[in-house]
Amino acid sequence: MILSLDVMLTDIECKNLKPKEKIYCKTDGYGMYLEIYPNGGKYWRLKYRIAGKQKRIALGVYPQVSPKEARLKRDKYRAIVREGYDPGELRKMKKLEIKENAINTFENIAREWFEKKKGSITSRHAFYIIRRLETNVFPYLGGVPLKKIKPQELLEVIREIENRGSLEVAHRVMQVVGQVFRYAVSSGRAEHDITADLKGALLPVKENHYAYFSEREFKEFLKRIDTLKMNLQTKLAFKLLVLTFVRSGELRGTKRNEFDLKKKEWRIPADRMKMKEQHIVPLSRQAINTLEEIKRISLGTELLFPCRTDINKPISDNTLSKALRDNGYRGKATPHGIRATASTILNENGFSPDVIERQLAHCERNKIRAAYNHAQFLAERREMMDWWGEFVDKGIRG
Repeated sequence: MILSLDVMLTDIECKNLKPKEKIYCKTDGYGMYLEIYPNGGKYWRLKYRIAGKQKRIALGVYPQVSPKEARLKRDKYRAIVREGYDPGELRKMKKLEIKENAINTFENIAREWFEKKKGSITSRHAFYIIRRLETNVFPYLGGVPLKKIKPQELLEVIREIENRGSLEVAHRVMQVVGQVFRYAVSSGRAEHDITADLKGALLPVKENHYAYFSEREFKEFLKRIDTLKMNLQTKLAFKLLVLTFVRSGELRGTKRNEFDLKKKEWRIPADRMKMKEQHIVPLSRQAINTLEEIKRISLGTELLFPCRTDINKPISDNTLSKALRDNGYRGKATPHGIRATASTILNENGFSPDVIERQLAHCERNKIRAAYNHAQFLAERREMMDWWGEFVDKGIRG
């Protein structure tokens, strides 16, 4: 291989260099040269010396890399050599880092951890763990290299869960993410568990104003619902409340003309809604069956749940709460708390937070959502309420 004298090459000169039988080079200056192959390929190279050894590094292919661009790369690498580093080794390290980052994303490591974890826990617990990650974390941080995730980035994702009112789910997701990070630390793919930096950052899961069931307690309640000590009207009111998770005040004042069983809808008028906006409740098969049973025992009044002492007035606000207390649920759950229970279970089972919030009529949580009409997400809500009806039905049947 023969090197010509150092002369800065022009673009035209590079273009006009013809291939020969053997590889030959044209120098450009400061160790940079253009290598011309017999097949016509032209490659920029840089010679440099580090620790007494002469090495070379590729700067790109001509004409994709112009002489000017090649010189900029040359100067950058020469500066690295002056600082005592080997640009070739640094490039190898960079390529290795890129490869590691592509492999060691949060989702890949989380799934690897989950595969090892799931054998030691119940299948139900395993289902909820991976569902929490797939629903709440993977869509936002799944493709990010785990060791590059910053505490603030993770907190923003968890805040999204908080903003929809699911404080308990937010804490559970943070715990799972912490386990994934600690697994990554133990396998040398992270330096520390960043969830430790966020200790105290989440809103506390305070004693709910309206105590609510955990999922296990809720299933026990459903098993007992047919044997609870309360009159049949109250028991059926509870069933309808559980199947629709409306506010207890919205349930108590229900009138017969609000239901369209052909459309499988309950339209609660705006004057009974907290947000003063008509609300549609899609009715599952189980909810319709409960309504039919309620109608069979009713007195034919306009109100679906009339007070026993005055049929022109609805049952009192205390009727459902007292029934729970009398059956041993004092301080453990309230009628209103059933909404929180439903929200948690639906979130855990992968339903869209927007659909759940709309069905809960939580319009006040988001000003943009508040501008939408009462039929928003109706198709998705029908599907969700049918699923919920089956869930409740299975719980009642044990």
